[in-house]
Amino acid sequence: MSLWHRLYHGKTIPVLAVVLSLVVIWYAGAVYLNKDTLISNYERNNVTWYTGKLIDDAWSMERPILPAPHQIAVEINKTVFQKKITSKRSLVYHAWITTSATLLGFAMGGVLGILLAVGIVHVRTLDRSLMPWVIASQTIPILAIAPMIIVVLGNMGITGLLPKSIISMYLCFFPITIGMVKGLRSPDVLQLDLMRTYSASTSQIFWKLRVPASIPFLFASLKVAVAISLVGAIVGELPTGAVAGIGARLLSGSYYGQTIQIWSALIVASVLGMLLVYAAGVIEKLVMTRMGYRI
Repeated sequence: MSLWHRLYHGKTIPVLAVVLSLVVIWYAGAVYLNKDTLISNYERNNVTWYTGKLIDDAWSMERPILPAPHQIAVEINKTVFQKKITSKRSLVYHAWITTSATLLGFAMGGVLGILLAVGIVHVRTLDRSLMPWVIASQTIPILAIAPMIIVVLGNMGITGLLPKSIISMYLCFFPITIGMVKGLRSPDVLQLDLMRTYSASTSQIFWKLRVPASIPFLFASLKVAVAISLVGAIVGELPTGAVAGIGARLLSGSYYGQTIQIWSALIVASVLGMLLVYAAGVIEKLVMTRMGYRI
């Protein structure tokens, strides 16, 4: 099979086509959104302009409404590859600050979600009383509750990494709880009856049947949770006026109207989210293969 045939029938060509379409639309959008500001400047300064000049200027504005993709690429190159990772101007440094809060919140949310799921599955009272509250907790907008968490913990002397991690935990425990409950309840009646026929205890049924059956559901929810955890860490940096982290870069960019800085931070955050989800997928393949699942 030729290389072109593999690319055409695989995912590479469709993905590249979508990316190329988005880039074209992005460049057109940059011209459309920036043109009014440029035309006003031309008229104010009696500058003669034409379409080509308008397009060039729209793609090279210092503070555009929507920066062109190459402007963001230049900013990412400058702040990722041309700065020391220990520099506070490096996006790698800020990404690591956010990642540390993300991973801690994800770990706490994972433990909390699994414990809640186990309790809900095995204790009927918790199923009836706790599950509605777990669902209701996600109806509160995180932008409303994040400042409250920061203020309360700040008055208790808890600052730094932990408040952001708690916000991440608050967001990511929900999909883990729901996925794990679904997974622990996935064995059918015949499988449960077979275990009871073998005189298996409740703990044996849990470890030998329910837990293995729940692993695919768990990893599916973990992929969602780790991405949400990153969002929680970034949101947690906003109300604190943080000086480090991706949220801090977004804040400083908004304060000074540096839209290119804002977009570069957003792109780095999206790449970081994809890497975290990919890492969860790699771990899933290793665990599932070890357990005998076909992936």
